[in-house]
Formats: sequence, structure tokens, C-alpha cells
Amino acid sequence: MSNAAPATRRLSTLDRWLPLWIGLAMAGGILLGRFVPGLSELLSHLEVGGISVPIALGLLIMMYPVLAKVRYDKVAAVTGDKKLLVSSLALNWIAGPALMFALAWVFLPDLPEYRTGLIIVGLARCIAMVVIWNDLACGDREAAAVLVAINSVFQVIAFSILGWFYLTVLPGWLGLDSQGLDVSVWQIALNVLIFLGVPLAAGFASRLIGERRKGRAWYEGSFLPRIGPWALYGLLFTIVLLFALQGEQVTSRPLDVVRIAVPLLVYFAVMWFAGLITGKTLGLGYARSSTLAFTAAGNNFELAIAVAIGTFGATSGQALAGVVGPLIEVPVLVGLVYVSLWAARAWFHTDPYAISEPALERTR
Repeated sequence: MSNAAPATRRLSTLDRWLPLWIGLAMAGGILLGRFVPGLSELLSHLEVGGISVPIALGLLIMMYPVLAKVRYDKVAAVTGDKKLLVSSLALNWIAGPALMFALAWVFLPDLPEYRTGLIIVGLARCIAMVVIWNDLACGDREAAAVLVAINSVFQVIAFSILGWFYLTVLPGWLGLDSQGLDVSVWQIALNVLIFLGVPLAAGFASRLIGERRKGRAWYEGSFLPRIGPWALYGLLFTIVLLFALQGEQVTSRPLDVVRIAVPLLVYFAVMWFAGLITGKTLGLGYARSSTLAFTAAGNNFELAIAVAIGTFGATSGQALAGVVGPLIEVPVLVGLVYVSLWAARAWFHTDPYAISEPALERTR
């Protein structure tokens, strides 16, 4: 399309070379974890209530600029889109956990610890990093904010119940091995409060105060471009920490990692395409279809890892499966960002970087 070249030129150097920066961050994290004595042990001790403080800091830095971009006066229009809301709930809380349960048993029938870890990953729906993938893919920011908020509410209510169902009840019905899951609602609520509540409140307050004092034109034309790059800085910082914390464990058990990675690859791909195809079939348009796809495919890795470690121990197979989750999710969903941008033109016949309001320049 004729708009492709201008759209590419609007990308910053940081955006354009994102896969390279992520690859370097992953490699840097592994090298730090292996060759800096005591670093991974030090990072693992910087926890409060089972939540890693450095990783929490990285996620908050990552999420704040994106949530500051959301036009909260448009959120009401999203909540009226019943097709979007119902399809998101169905994909996240029915299809996602069921698919991960099936894949875990198909690919890991002889490895119960890894299997349980994968099922826990499937239950932890994304409330954090998905905002980055959605923004990079030019999804609907307001829709992403609403869907993430809904996921958060359901996470507090449904996580423990679904864990009990998929790890104890359903295996019993099918004559399979079962394992229990003891997770407190407070642990889940704290996770939601930190990884969604804090950056969401900060983003809302920034827009409210900024627009009241200096107007929307200044806020979106001057303030947002200034803080925009910090989202990707936070992402890269988080990736370095994840690989520094777990890189040695992952590289020391490569065959186990491969076996865990295969069902995860299938899961992310199936959930993402299911979301995009569902959105297109329902006539949601590219932006909301892309948002639906990424919110369906992403997972709350912090919650999954915290639950696995808290229930089964830091050296358990369940914890390793939880750790491999984000290490596979990050590169796969980065790749799907580019697939999404291609699908915008090939399937939806639209320029994903097209400006919906002539007076507004896209800020990143």
C-alpha cells in the first residue's frame, strides 16, 4: 500500500529495531545471571509478598506510558461493545484454560510437575505486558484498558476456582492424575493491584491533570512523546531481569525447556489467531481485533511464577514451567506484533498506522 513507507518512517529507531534490542536483552540477562556471582540470588531475595520488586518496577515503568496514552473519556464506548467483551471473556476464561489443559496433557503426559506448571500459566490471564504488545501492534488502547480491567476482576474471582477444577476435578473425571492448588485470594488481588492498579491510576491521573492544566494538544503532542520511550525501556529492563534470574536454570536443563516450550508455542499461536479471526468474523475492525488477539494470547507470568513457587517451591518443576512461560511468550508475541501489522493490510485492508483523527499525530 502507498501508506506503508510513511508508516515505517514514523517508527522510532527503538521501535524499528525492537527484535534486536529484545534479543540483546535476553542474551545480556543470561550472561549476567551466569557470570556475575550472586546476582540471581540477590535478585531472588528482593521480594515483597512473593512479588519481585525489581521486576515489578520494570513492569510499572513499562505500563505507565501506555496507560497514560489511553483516552479515558472514550472507555464508555468500549464497554458498550458486547461482541468484544463477550468474545474476550470466552477466549480468556473458557478457551484459554481449556486449551492449555489439553496441550499440557498431550505434550507432557509423563511429566506431572511441568504439566501442572503449564496449566497454572494458562489460568493466569494477562494484565500487564499485553498493553505493550497491543500498543506496538496499533491496537485499540481504550479497548485494551477495559479488557485488562475485566481480566483483573475475573482473575481475583476465578483463578482459585479454575485451578481447583483443572488440577483436581477434571482430571478425576477423566481418570487422570490430579494435583491440588492452594492459592489465597489476597495473593491474586495484590498481584492485580500492583501490576494494573498502580500504573492505571498513574496514567489516569496524568491525563486528567495534564489536560486540565495545559490542554489535550499539549498533553498528546508534547508530554506523551516525552514519556513514550520509557515503555520499551521498562520492557527491556524486565527482560534482562527475567533472564538474569532464571537464565542459568533454563540453560542447565535445555531438553526440559524444549519440552515445555512446544505446547507454549502452540498455545500462543492458537490463542492469538483465534482472537484475530474472531474479531474479524464479528466485524470488530483491525484495532479491536488485534486487541482481542493479544489479550487472549498473553498471560500474567508474575502471578503464575509466584503461585508455582509459593505452592510447590522455587526449585520445583512447576516453577520452571512458570519461568519458561514468559521466556517463550516475549519473543513469540513480538513476532506476532509483526504478523498483526501485516494482517492489518492483508486481511483488514487498512493501514495500522492510519490516524483516526486528523488533528492527532500518533505518539510513541
